[in-house]
Order: sequence, then structure tokens, then C-alpha cells
Amino acid sequence: MNAPLKILVVEDNPDLAANLVDYLSARGHLVDAAGDGLTGLHLAGTQNFDVILLDLILPGMDGIALCRHLREEAGKNTPVLMLTARDTLDDKIAGLEAGADDYLVKPFAMREVAARIKALARRANAAMTQGQLKVADLCFDPATFRVTRAGKEITLPPIPLRMLEALMRASPRVLGREELERAIWGDAPPDSDAVRTHLHLLRAAVDKPFAQPLLHTLRGIGWRIAAPERLPPPPVQ
Repeated sequence: MNAPLKILVVEDNPDLAANLVDYLSARGHLVDAAGDGLTGLHLAGTQNFDVILLDLILPGMDGIALCRHLREEAGKNTPVLMLTARDTLDDKIAGLEAGADDYLVKPFAMREVAARIKALARRANAAMTQGQLKVADLCFDPATFRVTRAGKEITLPPIPLRMLEALMRASPRVLGREELERAIWGDAPPDSDAVRTHLHLLRAAVDKPFAQPLLHTLRGIGWRIAAPERLPPPPVQ
């Protein structure tokens, strides 16, 4: 049997909050709940949770501001699963840039919530592999999560950070969508927009500020990170 997790539910819809608490508690987890952003921030900042379920729209302080405060001000790395009725790409990017690890669009199945929580907790507790990864002037230290390129420090949200690690470990090999999803989310992959959203954030951080791109898309095949000299030559016309 899996060890119980300590979970915080920050959700202002009382019926949904009660359903989440009841479902997760029935599976042996220890669940606290907050009905507004300020209460959620207080609980998340003063206690240690394994996973936080965080609604995007909240009274007092919305989920974006709460998540950003946890990451930047409180220094909390607790995995955050954002719950949102908004399914546009911009809304998803906003949540991930604020520091959320994953998101679910309402309405959702409780079984999927449980699977996402399990995957987030498993990744957070996984032992970090030692040894720095290096591709061209891009460096990543899995032990400290420190990323630099050309000596410049790069800050990434958690999921793009894990994507970077998977792509750098495979370099210069191409990772297809399924292989990349499995490396990041295990047996609980998110909706089809997630890979594109996280890769957008990753590319903006590691490539756009620099002259030479390292993250390459092979349409219909997948993605790879490779130095220019490691790329195969273009086909002869």
C-alpha cells in the first residue's frame, strides 16, 4: 500500500472541495482545505504538504498570485496541481510560469486527480541523479537544479526543468512525444497541449536569448537538444 500523502486543497467551490477532501481522505490521505487564497497561502506557507491542489480563481488572492508567492517569497517547492475552468494556452502558460507543476481543466474525474497527485509526489520524492549534464554551452546540474547557458543562470518552472533533463540525457537522440511524456508524467500524461506549452517555456528560456538554438523540433517525430555540430547534415537535394 502506498504511504499516505498530506494534501492541501485550495478551492472556493464548497461542493467540489468537499468531494475532493472526501475522495482523497477515503484513500488514506491526510487532507486540509482552504476556501480562499489568503487562508490557502497561510496553510501552504506554514505547513509542509506533499501536494497542493490549487484553484485558479479564488477570493482574496487568486491561484496565480498564491503560487508565485509560494515559489518566490516563501521558497516552497511543494508540487502544485492547478485546477482551472480556463483551458486556453495563455491561461495554462500563466499558471506554469507562476510555478505550477501541472494543471487539470474542470470538470475532471476524481481518478485522474488521484493519478496526477501520485505522479507529482513520486517525482518530488525521487532521488536525484548526480553528475552535471552539458550540451554545448548549456549546463544542468540535477543535484541542485541549476541551469546555465554561456555562464548566464536560467530559471525554469519544474516541468520544463524535467523536460530539459530528459532531453539533455538523451542528446543528441530525438525524443518522441510519448517518450517525453513518459519521462515527465509517468503513467498519467496530461492533455495534448501540455507538451507544447512546456516546450514553449523551455525554448523561450534556453534558446531565445541566445544566437544559436539548441532545442530542435522534428515535425511529426519529436524533439532533441543538440549542439550544431552534432546535428546531421541536411539531405542532399
